[in-house]
Amino acid sequence: MRYGFIIAAFALAWTTGPAGAQQDWTKSKWGPADEIGAANYITPESVLKAAQLVKTGKTYALGIETNSKTPAFPPRTFKITIVQPGQAGNSGLGPGKLTYNDDIIDGWVGIGSQLDGLGHIGIDHVYYNGHKLADFADPTGLKKFGIEKVPPLVARGVLLDMAAHFGTEVVREGTAFNSAEIEAVAKKQGVEIRQGDVVIFHTGWVSLIGKDDKRYGSVEPGLGVDGAKYLVGKGVVAVGADTWGLEVIPFETPNIFPVHQELITKNGTYILENMNTGPLAADKAYEFLFVLGPSRITGAVQAIINPIAIR
Repeated sequence: MRYGFIIAAFALAWTTGPAGAQQDWTKSKWGPADEIGAANYITPESVLKAAQLVKTGKTYALGIETNSKTPAFPPRTFKITIVQPGQAGNSGLGPGKLTYNDDIIDGWVGIGSQLDGLGHIGIDHVYYNGHKLADFADPTGLKKFGIEKVPPLVARGVLLDMAAHFGTEVVREGTAFNSAEIEAVAKKQGVEIRQGDVVIFHTGWVSLIGKDDKRYGSVEPGLGVDGAKYLVGKGVVAVGADTWGLEVIPFETPNIFPVHQELITKNGTYILENMNTGPLAADKAYEFLFVLGPSRITGAVQAIINPIAIR
């Protein structure tokens, strides 16, 4: 895959980029003990209101299939091995001749459809709510911000069809979605972005998987910094897209993944990547009940997910 320009950008940032400085973003508005960020916007009242969006009972799987061929940010890889423990050379276990299959995964958690946790992205080794890397990161698992801390994410989901907005099946790489574009699409679709929402962009980009993996994994259309700040100002819980990195690439500035820093590090807003948005866009399903129960792997940075949209 063509990741050369990203690698070069990382090198440039390490050699010329200014050191990150602690500012107001190091203090969560939910207090010094906060580890769930924008998930605090979810309340029993907001869940009940979101559930009222279900009218037909139609469900949509927002996760893509994950396998050894899934394009991923390097050096991430994924492999599954099927085994039959203790069954070699016999006709089964016990008088009932039980046989069974188990599976072993050898791979990275940040692959395929994924949730980026609040311990994923920092600024000069300082992470959400002002926590320094040395204070919570350990090879055996994060001591703060582990995926097991993320509560069930049940919210109103909003799909913004950027492909329809630009009149194309697949939005061109380098196309940024900022406040002007977000407001224009929301107005056209007749939806309002509200506090507690999960906002997901449809670009058609995921359709490139298996057809043009080099293009898919090296550049993309996506959210710009102004757009990220706009959505944070609306009080959204999470932002996702049918792209591998959510944000526009090439980046708008010399900074590396500035939207990730704006959302996760500064504001505790979750990121959903590689979402399967095509069926929602085809049905013009712009509002829906969004349901996600992340895997509760203690100390994990990310999670492979399959959120469900229900209309």
